Amino acid sequence: MSFTPYIHFQGNCAEAMQFYADLFGGELTLFRYSEMPDAPPNYAKSDLVMNCHLRTETASFYASDFPPDEVGEPQQAFSISHDAPDATQAKAIYDRLMEGGTAIMPFGPTFWSPAFGMLKDRFGTHWMISVPYPA
Repeated sequence: MSFTPYIHFQGNCAEAMQFYADLFGGELTLFRYSEMPDAPPNYAKSDLVMNCHLRTETASFYASDFPPDEVGEPQQAFSISHDAPDATQAKAIYDRLMEGGTAIMPFGPTFWSPAFGMLKDRFGTHWMISVPYPA
């Protein structure tokens, strides 16, 4: 069994997911509401993202914009946790995600991780970036 995050955006899903694909690598597939077969009129003319999938070597997640004419609260009370192999890579990822974002917990050592930080990126996604202690 596996769990795969599905996150929602308010109109900037394509930009956010392209940023994540550039940062983490992997393959990004994206479908817009306008591509939906037999789409209702407000969907047929929409450039918003209906569904997209980012698949990397080690993880994947899905995302979409809220449907046309609907307002939602992107990524409320939800974080994506990413384990990096070392502190240098973890800090580089944290710093990229912080571009235009807000620190929740500054990057540094903790009692549970040699390198950990929490932030909300410019797209509204909450992240926890860490290096696990060796087993």
